[in-house]
Amino acid sequence: MRRRPARRPTMKDVARRAGVSESAVSFALNGRPGVSDATRERVRRVAEQLGWHPSAAARALSGEGAATVGLVLARPARTLGVDSFFLQLVSGVQEALAARGLGLLFQVVEDLAAECAVHRRWWAEHRVDGLLVVDPRDGDPRPALLAELGLPAVIVGAPAVAAPPGAAISTVWADDTGAMASVVDCLHRLGHRRIAHIAGLPELAHTRRRIDSLRAEAARRGLTGAVSVTTDYSDAQGAEATRRVLSARRPPTAIVYDNDVMAVAGLAVAAERGMRVPADLSIVAWDDSVLCRNTHPALTALTRDTAAFGRHAAHHLITLLDGGPPLSVQDAMPRLTRRGSTGTVTTNG
Repeated sequence: MRRRPARRPTMKDVARRAGVSESAVSFALNGRPGVSDATRERVRRVAEQLGWHPSAAARALSGEGAATVGLVLARPARTLGVDSFFLQLVSGVQEALAARGLGLLFQVVEDLAAECAVHRRWWAEHRVDGLLVVDPRDGDPRPALLAELGLPAVIVGAPAVAAPPGAAISTVWADDTGAMASVVDCLHRLGHRRIAHIAGLPELAHTRRRIDSLRAEAARRGLTGAVSVTTDYSDAQGAEATRRVLSARRPPTAIVYDNDVMAVAGLAVAAERGMRVPADLSIVAWDDSVLCRNTHPALTALTRDTAAFGRHAAHHLITLLDGGPPLSVQDAMPRLTRRGSTGTVTTNG
């Protein structure tokens, strides 16, 4: 049985609590004359207590819906301008939404608490009909919040979520565990026995799956030199992490990067240290891009149609908005594309 969503406070609720008419509430909250300063202050205080917000559009007030889908990204804003994955993902999302006449409301915030606050505000203001949620985490509070608000949502990147029964929440995900296993298998066949992983944000569930997969695959093959270092996905932290692992007493002969930007930064670090790629160091990037194809040597990368991934996520949200059931859908696993940055190892020192 689907859980009844929380009810948004209305202007009538504010009027009842403040002991005034709805027209007085309208005057007070819209800064119009016709009410005393004391009444205006009382109405504003009550509205704040109830969590009332003005609707974003007249059609929302009439109950027709906002015709808009929301996406909030809780990541450092400085990392987005060079992140091709999200640009491609949003491109695919927008393509699917536009075909149905739906808009996309996008906001970047600093952390998960701020993201949850935005979800509550958008719900109270009738800004969105549903949400796309990215970067799932262990112990993620967002599924329970979205179920409480009654907002349909698709969580991108999670095989399953801990949501209350009946919540209108679907998941769309790719097999990060299998993708990392394919990378380790390729590098192992090339002779690599010490593999480093320059990972993304440590709190993200897909980062943890990749780290765990590297460890499991290394253990299965008896490799003792596998290590993961987490970063914020930026080129600066990718370069710093690369310098750190290459300065170890027994440095890696191969490095796997969690995005293309960090892989390119790692290639530059190898050059500054006089290392030849792939003769001295092999490099693999997660998520292929034009950057990977236009370096020298070109970078081996995990390839997938990220725009299609975004379209699929948006289509599943549209299905929920149309009254369809929540689903957990596995998308195509990224496949490894070999290029010039990976090669055989003759010695592991």
